[in-house]
Amino acid sequence: MKRTSFLSTLLTGILCTVLQAQEVFPFYKVAVDGQTQMLSEQVKTRFEQAGFSFIGTYHPEGNPTFEVMAFTRDDLKKMTFSVQDRGALASVLKVGLILDSNNPVMTIVNPIYMFYAYLRNGVKDYTPYKKISDDFIRVLGSFGKPEPLGETLKVDKLKKYHYMMGMPYFDDPVILKTFYSFDQGLSVIRKNLSSGKSHTTKVYEIVDKNRKIAVFGVGLLDPEEGEKHFLPIIGESHLAAMPYEIILQGKEATMLHGRFRFALYWPGLTMKTFTKIMISPGDVEDMLKTLTE
Repeated sequence: MKRTSFLSTLLTGILCTVLQAQEVFPFYKVAVDGQTQMLSEQVKTRFEQAGFSFIGTYHPEGNPTFEVMAFTRDDLKKMTFSVQDRGALASVLKVGLILDSNNPVMTIVNPIYMFYAYLRNGVKDYTPYKKISDDFIRVLGSFGKPEPLGETLKVDKLKKYHYMMGMPYFDDPVILKTFYSFDQGLSVIRKNLSSGKSHTTKVYEIVDKNRKIAVFGVGLLDPEEGEKHFLPIIGESHLAAMPYEIILQGKEATMLHGRFRFALYWPGLTMKTFTKIMISPGDVEDMLKTLTE
């Protein structure tokens, strides 16, 4: 028994070490054959047939040839909302469409990449998350052959990701506002989003009133400080990283720091390019903060 237990522990340790060393891409892309007409409806239908729920869509930069579609699933919501440290941010999976009439491209944020980055060591067994990721990628594959997009990161680095020394981590969020209650926060954010305050648009919301958690996907359509400014600089091919999120947990509304979130989804950014959007994290913070006022 002792020998069996020892071997089991040893094998588990080796497996964990191998997994931690794996490299993961932030996105997958597919060159879509055929016309772009009705492509959005086809995407919605196929992901819904695979058990995913469509929760919202918008056009990043206000550009009609760009579209991001947001999906979730009951098992995903149940698991991620139980991870206390803003785990609910990982409850939304996104599809990006670049509707070029000649060469339409579909991209997705690689779900397992996001899971490792957001859930980190708050999850001990990633097997059910891997299944959700595989299901999502499989639907993408029904449109063409998925190809990796973006620089890879090792799993162990994703779980403690930051761009470089002195830059924020996942657990260094920006506190936007502390409300008197969860219901007050929910009401204020909804009201401001419905009015399009600061050139924003609500793409989706997921609310769990029992746990007092809400996640809002926010499009940043300010022509000078929003997506139209930073996406062309850092790479529109990664547009499935949008929209930006506000998470309300209890009385506190927070967002991921821009210097973390931008770097996470554009991990190949050089410092020279990053410097060109150094004001964008502050701009995004200002826009999202107005939604809590």
